[in-house]
Amino acid sequence: MGKKVLISVFDKTGILEFAKELEGLGFDIISTGGTFKHLKENGVKVSTVEGLTGFPEILGGRVKTLHPNVFAGLLAMKGNEEHKKDMEKNNLPFFDLVVVNLYPFKETVSKPGVTTEEAIEQIDIGGVSLIRAAAKNFKHINVIVSQAKYKSYIEDFKKYEGKFPYEYSMHLARDAFAYIAQYDVDIEKYFNGLSEVKDSWIKLGNSQHLRYGENPHQNAVLYKENFDEIYKVLHGKELSYNNMLDIDAAYSVISEFRGDAPTATIIKHGNPSGVATSDNLTDAYRRAFATDTVSPYGGIIIFNRKLDLAAAMEADKIFSEIILAPGFDDDSLELLIKKKNRRLVSFEFSSESNELRKITGGYLYQERDNLVLKPDELKIVSKKIPSDEQVRDMIFAYKVVKHTKSNAIVFVRDLQTLGVGAGQPSRIDSTEIAIMKAKEFGLCLKDSVVASDAFFPFPDNVVEISKVKASCIIHPGGSVRDEEVIKEADERGLCLVFTGYRHFKH
Repeated sequence: MGKKVLISVFDKTGILEFAKELEGLGFDIISTGGTFKHLKENGVKVSTVEGLTGFPEILGGRVKTLHPNVFAGLLAMKGNEEHKKDMEKNNLPFFDLVVVNLYPFKETVSKPGVTTEEAIEQIDIGGVSLIRAAAKNFKHINVIVSQAKYKSYIEDFKKYEGKFPYEYSMHLARDAFAYIAQYDVDIEKYFNGLSEVKDSWIKLGNSQHLRYGENPHQNAVLYKENFDEIYKVLHGKELSYNNMLDIDAAYSVISEFRGDAPTATIIKHGNPSGVATSDNLTDAYRRAFATDTVSPYGGIIIFNRKLDLAAAMEADKIFSEIILAPGFDDDSLELLIKKKNRRLVSFEFSSESNELRKITGGYLYQERDNLVLKPDELKIVSKKIPSDEQVRDMIFAYKVVKHTKSNAIVFVRDLQTLGVGAGQPSRIDSTEIAIMKAKEFGLCLKDSVVASDAFFPFPDNVVEISKVKASCIIHPGGSVRDEEVIKEADERGLCLVFTGYRHFKH
């Protein structure tokens, strides 16, 4: 009696070639519905599952493999005499291989406007049951859930002459359980809803081992969701743990300028050292670099548009760990790959709606800070009214301060950062650092605007800002001393604007 395989796949990519290879190895093929039709029409000798069960598909295909005659062959242990007698008594075959992939639930619910009824019809029942049964019985049957395994399975079948090692079969079972676990997580996420925080499963999979963590003595792994769909490493060595963190910080900032005029951002240790917008990428980079001409060395540079040769030549003047852009033209790529230790990464803009952080004893989940501040939402609380250009600069500054570690202060003029103060326990310290950095690099703060990620608890920040002749301040407001802060701004001739939105970043 030949070996038997049960094939039931929604995605039929590669299944015809695989089935023909199995047929050539002596497998008898049993299949369901659409898979049977596809194989039969293309010359594969195949039997229907109905021929085994003696029962037709019913309920529009909802019930087709859920039958004892099928599951007996999946769960029977070949070395068990009692099982063998049961199978012979009922004239049932042992299966040696199950090949299944499931209805595309995740792809379906990702489509705009999908209804609950449409989603429900893409919840696979029989396929999941087949996979689970075969995976449980992995000592006696193999299970394949990925097209990527088709070719290697044929090669390994020949290598082991059909007698697979325990570890090999267990590995296939592990992949199968991971596959259906992710499938159930996707279903749970859909019904749980993304707009509310409820009990939810967290499944970490598709792992990539990293050389080390933040420091060489720490082990590290990247668990991917759609990471490889967003980022493509075009040149350079493997990304490190710290590279990943800086890339994420850079991506967060540049996402604020998606679709805007040419913009460049430079990141160092998770904070922007310079951001600028101009009418071309070259000038945008020069102006971002001018904010701080020391920190960019060994940092991350990111652009919001496809990188051209002129901007690449400018960025090439210093060593940077990574340059990111939505694309690189051929000339820029040819130039930049000459430095072998620099990574070049292209990216696609994505829409992340939430974020998850591990803390001791649990996880923190929150909606991502995707708030877009509009000019007509600003509340002018000072006597002095800002000009249109100042409003433009304040919006720009608020985009940058939003992605700077708290306490955060950012000075901006003409869509260019002039001073960045980040990560200080005291807001006044961040203000003083931003001023100090601007002076260090010869940048005048007169007529600049200032953004703060949270309210001013005291008027002292206004006093320091007025000393450098900045013109406007934008922050959330909401302090018990707001009136004191407003009074100080009025006395010193500053514009003061409240947004009503805080942007802490820890």
